[in-house]
Order: sequence, then structure tokens, then C-alpha cells
Amino acid sequence: MRIGTRGSTLALAQSGQVRRLLPGGEGAHEVKVIETSGDRSPQASLRRIGGKGVFSKEIELELLEGRIDVAVHSLKDLPTEETPGLSLAALLKRDDPRDALVARDGHAFGSLPPGAKIGTSSLRRQSQLLARRPDLAVQDLRGNVPTRIARVKEGRLDAVVIAAAGLERLGLTHEASELLDEAWMLPAPGQGILALQIRADDKKTAKAVRGLEDGVSRAEATAERTLLSGLGGGCLVPVGARGLARNGRIVLTAFVGHPSGRPSLRASLEGPVAEALDLGLRLASSLLREGAKEILDEVRSDEIFP
Repeated sequence: MRIGTRGSTLALAQSGQVRRLLPGGEGAHEVKVIETSGDRSPQASLRRIGGKGVFSKEIELELLEGRIDVAVHSLKDLPTEETPGLSLAALLKRDDPRDALVARDGHAFGSLPPGAKIGTSSLRRQSQLLARRPDLAVQDLRGNVPTRIARVKEGRLDAVVIAAAGLERLGLTHEASELLDEAWMLPAPGQGILALQIRADDKKTAKAVRGLEDGVSRAEATAERTLLSGLGGGCLVPVGARGLARNGRIVLTAFVGHPSGRPSLRASLEGPVAEALDLGLRLASSLLREGAKEILDEVRSDEIFP
């Protein structure tokens, strides 16, 4: 099979992982690197580039036109609206969904000095960081994982926040000074899950990737992404969500915030795993009644979203 992926260090590690897991093993498949609009402007703020699918639409086009057979995505980068003609055929077993702090001198979050400079391009992370520590100076930061870690080692930043799953896939878990507790730092919907996308009518590839599907990942992702869709959000808005599926039940917790750290909302619902989609919709409706729409409308109308 021809596997489509972005060309970042992390994306290549992820596609390599999938290549090894597919029937026939690594040698039976080839990887095609596809440049996305998000990759073409590596220093530009994602909020300035704008639009949905900034890391996926070019890969989806290659898939639709038959130049690749399967696309490997970080699920958190995929828009919640499914592209016509394509299907999320398999969601792999979830890696650690938490965010990790990489800080100078091994500082934990609580011991960072007042006014510490923290790098992240995520409004979700920024909102939750400032809600807990309004003294921090959050700076917009892009680049691949090694580049972001280098900013800390060079002394240009006091810390960066990176997905723990990304560090793990690159063998860089030792760089984390702390894994941030989900009790206050909720991940992005789908964080830690790799998604395999195929053409909806490609039965041969669907059969080949079927064995990589993980039911727990599917249930958690369904709840989280349905919640995000219900809030009218995309991957750039300050929304965090975590579905935790165990013993036939799922607990969905969500956060909606403002980049300033205030205001913010947090709520949870629990229900059967079979009702993950309904759970996401119900929690989104509850948050909207509590004022989520007003918060997100303000974020969207602000200069941070041109």
C-alpha cells in the first residue's frame, strides 16, 4: 500500500509505526511525503494561516485522486466533518493523551518562576495554562518537536508544552519534566490517537487496516469529536476534551476557555460507551447553555482569528 503522510519528524515516525503494523510488514508498503499548507509556512501562526484541515486537506486530496491508498493522521489535526468520499477506517490504540511540560532545569509546572516564558501555538493549552497561572508569559511557538525542545535548551524559553504521545513516538519521553494532570489540563479531542483514512469505496484497503482498529479509541474519539463539533469548534479553538472509557461506561470531561485564561467552563457527563455520540452532543449543549457560545464567539471575533 501507498501510505500518505506529512514530512515532519513526528509524522514520519507515526507513518513508520503504521507501516510496520500493516499486513506484510514494513517492507511491503511505501511512504509518500505530502506537504500541507501548515508545513509550507512553518514560522507563521496557525491562526493566521487559518482554515480547516491545515495539516490534512492536501493529504486527503492525494487520497481522493488515488495517488495514495491510506493516509496517516494525528486525529487531533483532522476536522470533525468527514470529507465526502473518505472514511476513517481505523483508529489505533491510544497513546498517552496528556500534555507534557519540557522545562529548563527540570522544573515542574508549579515551580516555574513568576513570569516564566512558555511556548505553544495552541489556544487550548494557553487558556488552561493561564487559568492556572496568570503570571506566565505564553509565546506563540511552532516547529517540529525537536526544534521546540531546542528552544528551551538554548534558553530562549523557560518551557514548552508538547503532546506526551509525540515525545513517546520519537523516543524523547525523557525530555519531559512533568506530565500535566488532566484534572486541570485537558488534551485536544483525539489527542494521542492515530487515524487511518481511506477512500470510502476501497474495500481491499478497509480489510487490510481493519485489524488495527481499537474499540476504546473509537468510543473516546467519538465522544470527544462530537462534543467539539457540537460546540462549532475546530482544531484551533480553545476546547479540551477527554473521554475515558472503562467497563462499558465512558466519562466525558470538557473545557472551553479564552486565551486570556478567563473566562472558562469545565463540565463532565457519564454514560454507556454505546451512547458516546449522544454523550458528546449532550455535553456540548450543556456547555452552550452555560455560556460556551459567548466565549467562543469572542475568541473568533478577536484579532487572533483574522
